[in-house]
Amino acid sequence: MMKHPLKRIKKIWAFVTGFIRAKHYQKTTRLALLKHQTQAFNTFKSQTLSQSSYYQDYLDSPLTAFPVINKKIHMENFDRINTAGLSREKALEIAITSENTRDFTPSYGQYAVGLSSGTSGHRGLFVSSEIERSEWAGYMMAKALPHYYRSQRIAFFLRANNQLYESTQSLFIQYRFFDLMTELKTHINALEQYNPSILIAPASVLRNLCLLKPNIQPKKIIAVAEVLEEHDKQKISTFFGQKVHQIYQCTEGFLGISCAQGNLHLNEDNIIIEKQWIDKAQQRFSPIVTDLRRTTQPIVRYLLDDVLVEDITPCPCGSSHTRIKSIEGRKDDVLQLKNEANENVDIYSDFIRNTIVANCQHIDEYRVIQTHSDTLTIECTPYSSDNTQAITAGLNVLFNRLNVRQPQYRFQPYTAPNKGEKRRRVIRTFK
Repeated sequence: MMKHPLKRIKKIWAFVTGFIRAKHYQKTTRLALLKHQTQAFNTFKSQTLSQSSYYQDYLDSPLTAFPVINKKIHMENFDRINTAGLSREKALEIAITSENTRDFTPSYGQYAVGLSSGTSGHRGLFVSSEIERSEWAGYMMAKALPHYYRSQRIAFFLRANNQLYESTQSLFIQYRFFDLMTELKTHINALEQYNPSILIAPASVLRNLCLLKPNIQPKKIIAVAEVLEEHDKQKISTFFGQKVHQIYQCTEGFLGISCAQGNLHLNEDNIIIEKQWIDKAQQRFSPIVTDLRRTTQPIVRYLLDDVLVEDITPCPCGSSHTRIKSIEGRKDDVLQLKNEANENVDIYSDFIRNTIVANCQHIDEYRVIQTHSDTLTIECTPYSSDNTQAITAGLNVLFNRLNVRQPQYRFQPYTAPNKGEKRRRVIRTFK
């Protein structure tokens, strides 16, 4: 008889703990933040990693002695890494069935299971307990809600739903999932009737909503899942008449969120981020993530394919958390062209995006795909001689400035991603 009330109390306490922690560490000093990380990791080792057979040999070691892993390694060792005795095959079966049926309520016992989109070539699992979901909800609400003491209606446009997101629902919070596997325009009537106070969607969906002009008045706009490009950001901001915020979340954790000033910060009260430098002079790095709050599926020194650019300028919000200037995409979004010495030179996707937008004022959509060491396939809408000539001229100037050989350009009309796929502007398919 007492089991249910006790369980409810634990969930409420987890929610409150997540909420308070998010508020407490927002304005702490950098030194205090690092001290908190050290203490939290030691607790994490003794309470969580001690339950994982994969990490038994490292319990007496510092974080730097733990192995750096990626999605492939993590998935291959999922059964040994998780602390609940979960089977990867069974978890995948549940997640894939949910994807196919569009019913995201089934769980693996008390654990919610989600599936990543697999843009890196490997699909990842996300497993969370009820307590973890409650704590995440409290933390997320403290970070994301414009006025957490008022009732809110959240509209969430994503490829897949998850009980993690549903955990934000409460007496004062309504949550509605809009499935991106369904045609966007078919959601407009329901969206207008719901009239969300918070609108959360990938950048490309937010931009397409602007074109459909729904009659809604959200108090906060949050872009997720895709790179938020500056020209899209301006169009979305102009249509809705407010700043566009970002949430940096993936199957590996809730990694970052915009502050009140609209600048993206890493959630370093919950995670430790080590930097694998790609271009230290320009502050480009790939993050190595250790999540201090994941207890069912530990994330320890997990190398992401993302390319982040740090902004070392102090933020006016006063946060000591690392400030991110931009998320440029994945490492596969970095092109490689040859210089005169026949050496590979990295061409960052931000260079390509900015060049195309700066030279084509009337372009609606585009994609650049490097299919060979000296060939770029460029899709665009409108597909016109004016746009193809402007793109060619702009890229030639860029490549001359970077001292690389000009590639061959193959132009064709833009093809939209399949429903539910993330939009990627710049892609390198050849290795």
